Amino acid sequence: MMDNETVRVFVGVDRSQLLAVPVLEYSIKRHTTAKVEVVPMLDLPVPVPKDPRNTQRTGFSFSRFCIPKLAGYKGRAIYMDADMMVFKDILDLWNIPFDGAKVIVQKEVKFEDETTRKAGAPKARKKQCAVMLLDCDRLDWKIEDIIAGMDRGEYDYEQLMMEFCILDESEVKYGVPFEWNSLEHWDEDTCLLHYTDVATQPWTACGNRNGHLWFAEVRHMLREGKLKVADIRKEIELGYFRPSLIRDIRFRHFIPAPLQRHWDRYNAWSDKKSGYIPHKAVYEAKRMRAAAIKKYEAELARQQASGSGMPDA
Repeated sequence: MMDNETVRVFVGVDRSQLLAVPVLEYSIKRHTTAKVEVVPMLDLPVPVPKDPRNTQRTGFSFSRFCIPKLAGYKGRAIYMDADMMVFKDILDLWNIPFDGAKVIVQKEVKFEDETTRKAGAPKARKKQCAVMLLDCDRLDWKIEDIIAGMDRGEYDYEQLMMEFCILDESEVKYGVPFEWNSLEHWDEDTCLLHYTDVATQPWTACGNRNGHLWFAEVRHMLREGKLKVADIRKEIELGYFRPSLIRDIRFRHFIPAPLQRHWDRYNAWSDKKSGYIPHKAVYEAKRMRAAAIKKYEAELARQQASGSGMPDA
């Protein structure tokens, strides 16, 4: 790292998790002496692919491809999702050598059997690009061109997001340790905890086994005036965070371990009684996407049967 160099962290986020970004930022800065700039990427002007099967799975899936342009095509940058917390010095991640590659992504997934048994988890954990390092000097990405490539049928969503097909294999290094994107697992070696399972994120669901770590970070922020209870209340009023969250932040760490399950059940009952619907906007977007795909595929089948080609966008 050069003297006075700024560690630039670009965060993919939608409106429902916007308040998670300052918690992530606080956790990064609390564990380093480096100068850090955190940039939330909210509502970027990303084109919508013509084929709905290639549209974003989240409101920010394609944001990472905007980073080189946002960084002025200069220097290196880190990409992270908003639903994360950092426990070690970000310089350990920042200083991973590129060794000729243009991007560095996660090299493996550990503790898969342990984390897929939890409620709300997927059946399998895939290789991740939720934490990435980018050499912006050598990446000429333009999001319009990348989406156009999908529209031309050169690749699909999975090939773009899972295989990074817009780069040669030699330009992708699998060098981010699992500890820097620890999926729903925390131990003394964890550098970054990723609350990746939407259904159990601690700000929307009760009983996340690692939720106490997020609550403790928020308490740090409240004590130092980096966050206000009114900020959390606003998210609750907007329906993004659960009503019982403030009660958990204030009191859950005082509850004896044998009684915490009952505490969580009461909070979950209280949230449901209040009419709270977790991730309402996120799941509505998923339903709309599924409906668009169904309509598109039906029209595709009809046109193929009639010999008229691809459906209109």
